[in-house]
Amino acid sequence: MDTISAVPAPVPALALAHVDGQLEASLERLFALLRIPSVSTQPEHAPDCRRAAAWLRDDLESLGFEASVRETPGLPIVVAHDRSVSSGPHVLFYGHYDVQPVDPIGLWTSGPFEPRLVDAPGTAEGGGTAGERWITARGASDDKGQVMTFLEALRAIRAADGRYPLRISVLLEGEEESGGPSLRPFLDAHAAELRADVALICDTDMLDGGKPAITTMLRGLVGEEITITCADRDLHSGIYGNAARNPLHLLVEILAGLRDAEGRVTLPGFYDNVVPPPDSVRQDWARIGGDDAALLGPIGLAQAAGEVGYTALEQTWARPTCEINGITGGYGGEGFKTVLPGKASAKVSFRMVAGQDPEAVRDAFRAHVRAHIPADCSVAFQPHGCSRASALPIDGPYLKAALGALGEEWGQPAAVVGSGGSIPVVRDLQEALGMDSLLIGFAHYDNRIHSPNEKYDLSSFHHGTRSWVRVLYALAAV
Repeated sequence: MDTISAVPAPVPALALAHVDGQLEASLERLFALLRIPSVSTQPEHAPDCRRAAAWLRDDLESLGFEASVRETPGLPIVVAHDRSVSSGPHVLFYGHYDVQPVDPIGLWTSGPFEPRLVDAPGTAEGGGTAGERWITARGASDDKGQVMTFLEALRAIRAADGRYPLRISVLLEGEEESGGPSLRPFLDAHAAELRADVALICDTDMLDGGKPAITTMLRGLVGEEITITCADRDLHSGIYGNAARNPLHLLVEILAGLRDAEGRVTLPGFYDNVVPPPDSVRQDWARIGGDDAALLGPIGLAQAAGEVGYTALEQTWARPTCEINGITGGYGGEGFKTVLPGKASAKVSFRMVAGQDPEAVRDAFRAHVRAHIPADCSVAFQPHGCSRASALPIDGPYLKAALGALGEEWGQPAAVVGSGGSIPVVRDLQEALGMDSLLIGFAHYDNRIHSPNEKYDLSSFHHGTRSWVRVLYALAAV
């Protein structure tokens, strides 16, 4: 089901009132963090990343946490623990302080590290909902704005009650936007210190219309690049055509055989252990997402192209897939060249759901390819990522408590949703710490993350902070 009722947990009115009364000061702190150009993929910004980590450490210390900046082979990780509560549930909040590069800089309407609070286009100055305002800067949504909703909630609770309602730890990494190479070894090395009852991750979206949501399903990923070699060089197609094997012909035949006429992947065992979502969940998703045109219309399409019998939303949230991401070979430049290529390559990815083994999928794909390679030709494989899907039980007590708290804050039932993408930290927390994660985010699909003019709605920041106050007290009552 997409909504689950829960008994409301008591929430001190003083903490929520503090959030409301201190919104201006909260924005000033967020803006201070946004001014730090912590771009992890660019070495010249490594000192800025360290400055952001130190800023967060200091802020957490001001909230009563034992906080430290931990060194890694790459950029540092901030770890903090509150020691004032010794019993009850223990939560680990995860976020990241690094941001994407700002290119192309010419498309920004203001400095990417000069945060501003602006009227949304279409308001009194141009069209949309009256009073709607945006926080604009690189990292405003992904992920500094989201991180600060949690820290500002902690500030409000501490100001109102003097202590937190449950045990809280915080983990903030600085390499999420550059692949997170240091995170998993760090989790493995510090598992005993970091293990908690449940992880809280604020790096996801709300649904259209400002409906709160918790993501409980993430797909896994297998990426493969294949290169087929036939002749030892490119050939003249007039002299060698027909007689010499064309690797592009081989490649497209192999790729075309990966799906049948009904959109199902043909690899043996691919659907073993794949369980369709219950009818009740599918009915709820139909109410949430509408028809196929609702998802596909904004990109100029209208008809779902995957498995017959599943909506476009179901195909992206709950069904495994096989996609061709690129093909190269022969001549692709200006004009025309009658070449018969010696090599041809393709990049193929599989998105997997809970129950599938990514290594088994990789093996089945490679076996499918090898079965079509003639004796005088060869194939080479280059792996590009391998991760399992994750799924959170929809009847778990922490999920129920969080859904109830979100529903109270936003005035409508919170939804349980899936995501077609993959968030590696969820897998890492499961495998290294044995922990499930609640993915609770307040971003909107139009926040332009990774693009020029990134923004975060002021309502997301304000009500996101209030939401965390409610969620933390609700989890404490589990």
